Amino acid sequence: MELNWTTFALEIINFLALLWILKRFLYRPVLATLAERRAGIEHSLNEARAAQANAASLKTQFESRLADWEQEKAAARARFDAELASERARQMEVLSRDLAAERERSAAQDAHRQETVRRELVAEAGSDARAFASVLLGNLAGPDLEARLVELFIDELAVLPEARLAPLRAGQNDHGHGVVTSAYPLAEVQRQRLSSAIDARLGTHGPLEFVEDGKLLAGVRLSLGAWQLDFSLAGELGVFAEASNLAR
Repeated sequence: MELNWTTFALEIINFLALLWILKRFLYRPVLATLAERRAGIEHSLNEARAAQANAASLKTQFESRLADWEQEKAAARARFDAELASERARQMEVLSRDLAAERERSAAQDAHRQETVRRELVAEAGSDARAFASVLLGNLAGPDLEARLVELFIDELAVLPEARLAPLRAGQNDHGHGVVTSAYPLAEVQRQRLSSAIDARLGTHGPLEFVEDGKLLAGVRLSLGAWQLDFSLAGELGVFAEASNLAR
């Protein structure tokens, strides 16, 4: 086969023309498109890197804020626990004071009730004792017992302290005579003995008046004005009742 250099030259020219055409109208736009696409990809990568960096920064900020929030929450919880403990202690103190006051009130009320019961029992016992003593002494009372009480009155008057006699002497200044009261009529000898004993100790002037009062049960009572010297069973029962009232 014979090589035709003309055809070969033309083929070369056609090939070079095709290359020029491809380069002019196809390769450059493709390169431009590729460069543009590469630039877009690089821009997207840069934006992705920036977003990633921003996300990392936000993550760091969030973690820091979360740590700060945990610390604030722990501090708030500690303050709350401290305030709760303080309030609990205050309430317990108030409750303790209220309980102590209530115990004191209950103790005072119990003491008052016990004292009231005790007084009632004392009063009842005193009343029963006075009633028993009145019945007993009433059964024992009689002229014989009164005669013995008259003798005891004379003996007691003889040794009566001056401090007891002074009011009686003062009481007779405004009255001309004294009054001797007995539960039973006194014999003349008893009246004379009483008059002598009273004159010896009190220096009375004028006669004594002798009267009877069965309420005395037995014994005698000397009255000079507002002052009295009582030596009777009724008088002793009165002293007993007064002592019982004071004991209450």
